[in-house]
Amino acid sequence: MSKKRTVFSNTEYHRRIAKTRRAMGDAGIDLLFVTDPSNQNWLTGYDGWSFYVHQGVILTQDGLPIWWGRYMDMLGGRRTCWMEDEFILGYSDDFVQSTERHPMQDLARHIIDLGHSGARIGVEMENYYYSAKAHAVLAAELPNATLLDATALVNWQRLAKSEDEIAMIRRAAKISEKVVHTAIKRAEPGMRKNDLVADIFHAGISGVDDIWGDYPAILPLTPSGLDATAAHLTWNGDEMQAGEATFFELSGCHHRYHAPLCRTVFLGTPPPDMLEAEKAQIEGIEAGLNAARAGNRTCDIANAFMNVLTKYGIKRDGRMGYPIGLSYPPDWGERTASIRTEDTTVLEPGMTFHFMPALWMDTWGLETTESILIKDTGPAEAFCDMPRKLFVKP
Repeated sequence: MSKKRTVFSNTEYHRRIAKTRRAMGDAGIDLLFVTDPSNQNWLTGYDGWSFYVHQGVILTQDGLPIWWGRYMDMLGGRRTCWMEDEFILGYSDDFVQSTERHPMQDLARHIIDLGHSGARIGVEMENYYYSAKAHAVLAAELPNATLLDATALVNWQRLAKSEDEIAMIRRAAKISEKVVHTAIKRAEPGMRKNDLVADIFHAGISGVDDIWGDYPAILPLTPSGLDATAAHLTWNGDEMQAGEATFFELSGCHHRYHAPLCRTVFLGTPPPDMLEAEKAQIEGIEAGLNAARAGNRTCDIANAFMNVLTKYGIKRDGRMGYPIGLSYPPDWGERTASIRTEDTTVLEPGMTFHFMPALWMDTWGLETTESILIKDTGPAEAFCDMPRKLFVKP
């Protein structure tokens, strides 16, 4: 049996590290400490449900990256990281949730041993996985170092995907199609929402043919009726009702890569204002996809969609999408560029986004979205093959 179960070639990982090091140089960073599990995976391949304890990747301007974490998770690193075992480090369990010592003390010791006690060290300060206490302890243990905010430095290097990554998203998209088809097929009056979500989970984890399903970074969002006027509600044990719309915000996941897909089902006869909004939304999505071309900007996608809504007299605020790809809970977005009217990020081939121009109105919600790929030429490609419409079940 192979010792490693890495997903990509060493060449692919070296490509990623080279991009990150160029960004580190531009930012004046000698050593980067990466805590975001998506960024850890992207640089080293590490994959485990261990991001509730302190862990991360140490990257300097030469040599291989070092994965550092809890000792028992170090063993998982030896299975999933592409580097040799000497570059996978573990701290003892007496550091875990201790009031007497902190894992950052162990990390600081390794940084000192590497000869970087006085380095300019980049840390991801605006990150779910790097606490205020961790920052304070690291600063105290490295008094001669300069800690710099390197939030999203790695994330921005992930924005344009390699061909290998795009292939992973295509596989995830096959599962996305399956889970949304399952949700729409099973939706009917009297169906308990938790039972429907159980079917969604089964479809997603069982996958499609040889494409097995991983756990998505966001749980199924399946609100109905007035609950669907809000964006991020999950489910309960209520029965689905005739006369209500339910939107499904779901994604397949394969090797941590996602392709979110949203569709809406109405049980009964939709009201006229929802049908009119459906026309606007679908027309706006087509306009947005046409504007999603290499050389244009993310705001061009948003403005194309908003121009259609204005024509229909529909008001909408907020962003309409974000980059997607490799992610862990609690979010499948990459937290860099946004599809919104004030964002001027230039689109490049290989960028992938969840184009998400949902409408949340006073009494219902309507979500029709696409995960898209920016092509070398022409409009963006939708990863999923599914009718773009409001699904009505009389």
